[in-house]
Amino acid sequence: MGFLKIFLVFIFCSFPWPTIQNDLETYIVNVESPESVISTQSSITDLDNYYLSFLPKTTTVSSSGNEEPASMIYSYHNVMKGFSARLTAAQVKEMEKKHGFVSAQKQRIFTLHTTHTPSFLGLQQNMGLWKDSNYGKGVIIGVIDTGIYPDHPSFSDVGMPPPPAKWKGVCESNFKTKCNNKLIGARSYQLANGSFIDDNGHGTHTAGTAAGAFANGANVFGNANGTAVGVAPLAHLAIYKVCNSNGKCSDSDILAAIDSAIDDGVDILSISLGGSPSPFYDDNIALGAYSATERGVLVSCAAGNDGPSAASVGNAAPWILTVGASTVDRKIKATVKLGNREKYEGESAFRPKFSNSTFFTLFDAAKNASETPYCKQGSLTDPAIRGKIVLCLQDDVVSNIDKGQAVKDAGGVGMIIINQPSYGATKSADAHVLPAMDVSAADGKKILSYMNSTSNPVATITFQGTVIGDKNAPIVAAFSSRGPSEASPGILKPDIIGPGVNILAAWPISVDDNRNTKSRFNIISGTSMSCPHLSGVAALLKSTHPDWSPAAIKSAIMTTADTLNLANSPILDERLLSADIYATGAGHVNPSRANDPGLVYDTPFEDYAPYFCGLNYTNPQVGKLLKCKVNCSDVESIPEAQLNYPSFSISGLGSTPQTYTRTVTNVGDAKSSYKVRIASPKGVVVKVKPSQLNFSMLNQKLTYQVTFSKTTNSSKPGVVEGFLKWNSNRHSVRSPIAVVFALAT
Repeated sequence: MGFLKIFLVFIFCSFPWPTIQNDLETYIVNVESPESVISTQSSITDLDNYYLSFLPKTTTVSSSGNEEPASMIYSYHNVMKGFSARLTAAQVKEMEKKHGFVSAQKQRIFTLHTTHTPSFLGLQQNMGLWKDSNYGKGVIIGVIDTGIYPDHPSFSDVGMPPPPAKWKGVCESNFKTKCNNKLIGARSYQLANGSFIDDNGHGTHTAGTAAGAFANGANVFGNANGTAVGVAPLAHLAIYKVCNSNGKCSDSDILAAIDSAIDDGVDILSISLGGSPSPFYDDNIALGAYSATERGVLVSCAAGNDGPSAASVGNAAPWILTVGASTVDRKIKATVKLGNREKYEGESAFRPKFSNSTFFTLFDAAKNASETPYCKQGSLTDPAIRGKIVLCLQDDVVSNIDKGQAVKDAGGVGMIIINQPSYGATKSADAHVLPAMDVSAADGKKILSYMNSTSNPVATITFQGTVIGDKNAPIVAAFSSRGPSEASPGILKPDIIGPGVNILAAWPISVDDNRNTKSRFNIISGTSMSCPHLSGVAALLKSTHPDWSPAAIKSAIMTTADTLNLANSPILDERLLSADIYATGAGHVNPSRANDPGLVYDTPFEDYAPYFCGLNYTNPQVGKLLKCKVNCSDVESIPEAQLNYPSFSISGLGSTPQTYTRTVTNVGDAKSSYKVRIASPKGVVVKVKPSQLNFSMLNQKLTYQVTFSKTTNSSKPGVVEGFLKWNSNRHSVRSPIAVVFALAT
């Protein structure tokens, strides 16, 4: 599971929306396309009237005794054929009898899932990709999140050009004076109650990470001090607020936001939220993203914070760029020294005004009462806590900041948070309200052992601040959701990993009120943070290559990814063991290499109908995704792994070989020759025909065939992995391979 930290790391799951007394609830209704709209291309008004014709004429009685009719909330024009409305279950039953009705589902509530990271990603001023892309100039990034704090210096428009002529979006009425050439659009939806201001922090942080302007003096408690900047600092931002202050976001609002963003003219959509994995026809983010991608918008989504559990990855549709999280080479170091002189390293964004190496008695919250190991507010009632350093266990209910407040309220002078064993080496550098730090479960066990060995256990916490140079970086974060994809195991997910641990970016308020009220930045973690990094990278590539499709941009990012860390060793996971392919996907993003990939895998949209039919979806389910009637018996379906994807995920490989084709497009040197290099997964023979691809012009397409065969002695359960590379004298185009063997009978 991922961290649950209000304002810090955001759990990536769905929760039921409470039933309203009169049983009126929000439903998302899918209907067939009206023939008149298809044949005459009639106006949006005609489409809206068609949708209204489905609403029942019956009313329901509210708890106050008033009659309330069914009412439409959103009319969707791009993302689906349908609408959302306030209805009772009985009214839905009545609607089901109408010709053209397809389905109705209750809206689901989703929740939310930098100074140094551009440098860590190899982005440098006046050179390389930043120079080539003009810092993302002319590209519009739409951020679907909790809103924005518009007065933050990260959203200054100094040096920004006006928005491009294609921009059709708006800053809605009560926000017009806040918009500028950086922040060019702002819309608010039902759950946000009409306010665009970010009273959560998450949206401000993600927007600043993707496209924040250069902002001097960024720090938290003096840590990570420097100039904060987004990945694409000259890109424009359009904000779509779909979440409330508690981080709850309805999928009916999300669909409406994507619908608007398509019409507004965004180039990139950054979505750091989502729900539990579900089939694509039942996943409204996937549904909306499909329509956006079809219209040329790249959709970048957080993979989720449910790692390291297997098959936990969300937002896994093949038309979405699915982003996992990893560390950077910066630590914000703190050290606890025990009375026996043993020292243990952790992380913390807290920094005292004055250095203090005084030893204090340790207090184990676990020995107080059954609920207090997690230091919940109001649970620390033992007077013995006063003046002591309290040990608290990390959990997925009480945020680390709230634990510290509980300890402080109880009179504690410090806190040590012991992580869950599954977190391994992943630690959180939180902006604590008292001297506190985060340690691994292994080190926590040693600290507890020391406490049990003496009648007077004491410790002191010291804060070393920012330390650059962790050669093990990037390490996959423990919370980063893992593959395989439940929705489509034949598509390797996540696609990519990027910086998502202890990321500094814009924040609506200062978390350091007593020292520097001007520094409105915070350090938080999650795939919510890695997603906007990749959104920014996609914006840079779109600026450099405006004719590239979303699939081409995604391919460029994936086939050029790094698979080695700064020590030139394989990327590690939270256990400090080699991370598997379901943790890293294609690897860690390398923006500069992605700008010149040589070859790209473009996924034609006409392949999706055969792909959906190959998933054994019903005709109505496929029709819902494609927004038209489909009969799969008339479609030549394809297996998942046949989709023209930059990676290979082979499921159920048995005695019968599996053969697939891929088509690559030349975007490198006009005349070029590529030879294949194969690293076969253990127990698998991989053969590629032809073994050489010879291009004579730009944008030329060539197709190759790959056959996967199981060797006689291979029976290993789980996944085995390898890769194939197409190498020219200037480019290396890598596709990862994941193979799962068929179960022995």
